[in-house]
Order: sequence, then structure tokens, then C-alpha cells
Amino acid sequence: MDIQRPSNARTKKIKRIVYVVTAVVVIAGVTLGLSRLKPAAPKVDKGTVWTDTVKRGPMLREVRGLGTLVPLDIRWIPAQTSARVDKIVNRPGPHILTPDTIIVEMSDPSLQRDLLDAEYTLKAAEADLANLKVQVNSELMNQKATEASVRSDYEQTKLQHEVDFKLHQEGIGAEINEKQSKVREEQLKIRVGLEEDRTRISADSAIARIQAQQSRVDQAKATYALRKSQSEALRVRMGMTGVLQLLPVDVGQNVAVGANLARVADPTKLKAEIKIAETQAKDIAYGQNATIDTRNGVVKGHVIRIDPSVVNGTVTVDVGIDDALPAGARPDLSVDGTIELENLKDVLYVGRPVHGQSDSTISLFKLTDEDSEAVRTTVKLGRSSVNTVEILSGLQVGDKVILSDMSQWDNQDRIRLN
Repeated sequence: MDIQRPSNARTKKIKRIVYVVTAVVVIAGVTLGLSRLKPAAPKVDKGTVWTDTVKRGPMLREVRGLGTLVPLDIRWIPAQTSARVDKIVNRPGPHILTPDTIIVEMSDPSLQRDLLDAEYTLKAAEADLANLKVQVNSELMNQKATEASVRSDYEQTKLQHEVDFKLHQEGIGAEINEKQSKVREEQLKIRVGLEEDRTRISADSAIARIQAQQSRVDQAKATYALRKSQSEALRVRMGMTGVLQLLPVDVGQNVAVGANLARVADPTKLKAEIKIAETQAKDIAYGQNATIDTRNGVVKGHVIRIDPSVVNGTVTVDVGIDDALPAGARPDLSVDGTIELENLKDVLYVGRPVHGQSDSTISLFKLTDEDSEAVRTTVKLGRSSVNTVEILSGLQVGDKVILSDMSQWDNQDRIRLN
């Protein structure tokens, strides 16, 4: 006899429902948990980043720029007259030349003629001056002789009047004689005064005439000196001890008055012309200390000039060199210049970030205590130097920050360091 077995279908169905519900709940829970998790921080090789530690203490503010060495004493030699270049005696080079060294020889026929004319004009003026001196001296001597003759007559008439007056007083001489001698004395006295005036006027006239002629002589002498100087300048000389840097003329070339013939310089006295970014040049002042790296040694100097204009985003600063220049230093040598702005006594500072500018707010990655992660932090910067920058807020002493370029992680607030 067959016995009917109990059916398991209902039980299996219930189990399947329980399994499905449990799976759905588990999946929903896992999904919800995963959705609430933060994305994994990207990994960065620790050896590829540049870090520094925030410090407190003195900070030397400096600015740096590239530049060249240039001579302090540079002279352009201009042409004093229109002329033709006949010969080039010396060409630009590193050798030292003396002030009398001839560089270029030129010619100008019209100048030679003008020189002869000026010479003869001067000789004629000097001859006229000598003749005039003889003439006025003769005239003055004649006038003095006339004055002396009148004075002699006056003295004799005066004596005669005294005799006639005494004779008249004694009753021996006639009154008419005394009166006549008195009149002659008074007339001659007037004539003596007139002759004295004539002598003085003649002397003043002689001086004025000689001075007038002397002025003509001086004018002729100046003209002759000018023509002679122009003639001598046809042989162009260095004019100073130094090197010939530039010679912008060639044989056969005609040059005009004032045209530059040569540029000379003293290579032993140099200064550095440093190009400083206009954003960093605002605090530069005269007399500030500086150092110049010639790549063959470092020398000290100080600021002697600041260009008032900005060219291509830079300001030219001239630095006078105080130390002896190292071997190999010469004009147009490329150098690095560093200028000391000020020494801050007690500030919070760190190495200068790649994109950190003065008085700006930037974000930096600050390392955690384990140095395994870095978190983005907002930092306010103050005054900056070449390699350091002042921290106004956002960091504390001992914090480690990443200073290298992290622009590729701009969308990340956290990174992991391997």
C-alpha cells in the first residue's frame, strides 16, 4: 500500500524568498556603504616632490636677476669735420691701447685750406697789434712831451710873477708888469690842466685801441686753434687707455660732422647691469648691498643706479663692484646678480613655493604627522625673497609643506605619498 509523503514545495519556496530578500538587503547595504565612502586619494612618489619645514627666525629678503658686465667708462669718438676715411690703423680687439694710439686716418682738403687761412689771419692780426702798440706809445709820448713843455712854461711864468709881485710891493717895479705876469701864470695853469686831461685821455684811448686789436688777435688765435684741432682730429686717437670695442666705418667712407667713428672703453672698471622683474623691483634702493656671480667667482657690490623705466617687464639696476674682479671677467660677460633688500628679524617663513607671489593667498599640501599623506591648506603669504617667503597665516612652526608644482592635483584635497 502506497503511503503519501508530505510535500516540501512550500518550504523550498519560503527559503528561496528569504534568500532573495537577504541578498537584496545585503546588496543595498553594500551599495549604500560604498556610496558614502570618500574616493581613494591619488598616490604621489615622495621622491618627486620638494618639501620644506616652516621655521621662525631672521629672514634675509633678496631679489635676483640676470645681467651682463659693462664698462663704467665708455666713450664714443665723433667726427669733428666732414672727411673721408683713408686708413684703418687698428680694429676692435681685446688688446689694451694707449690714449695716443691712432685708430683711423682721414683726410679733408678744404680743412687744410681753412687751416692755412686761419694761420695767416692770425699772423696779420698779431702784426697789426704790434704796429698799433708802437703807434699809440709814440702818440702818448708826444702828448706827455707837450704836457711837460706847458708845465715848464707855467713854472717859469709863476716864478716871474713872484718876482714882479715883490718888485711892485717894494715900489721898484711897475704894477702893470705884475698884472701881466699874473695873467700869463693863470693861462698857463689852465693849459697844464688841459694837457693833463689830454694825456689821461690818450692813455685810456691807447688801452682801448690795444684791447680791441687784442680781441681780433684772440679771435684769430681761437679760429686757428680750432682748425688745427680739427686737422689733428683727422688722425683719430683712442683718447684713453682701454680697448677698441666698435668701429662702424670702413676705408673710403665719407663721414659727416658728429658721426660716430669708434667706441672705446676701460675694461678694468666694470659694473653689472642686472635685469630685475618689475614686480620685485619696487623695494630696491640706492646703496643696497649686492653680490655678483661671474661663474668664476662671487664679488660684492652695491646699487648705484636704478633705471626709471620698465622694458619688457624688467627694470635695469646698475651694481657697482667693490671687490677685485676674478680672472676672465670682461665686458658683456653674463652674470647673476642678487640684491639684499632687508633683513627681517623674527618672522615665520618657509621655502618659496613654485607659484607663490608676495602678498598673495595660495593653497599648499601640508604633510601629516606620519608624512604618508598631504592635505590641502590655504596659506596667506607676506614678503618674499629669492628662496624664502613670509607666512602670515595658515601654517605653524614645524609644519611640512610641498613647495613643488602640484597643479596636476588641483582637484584633489588629499594625496598619499609613497
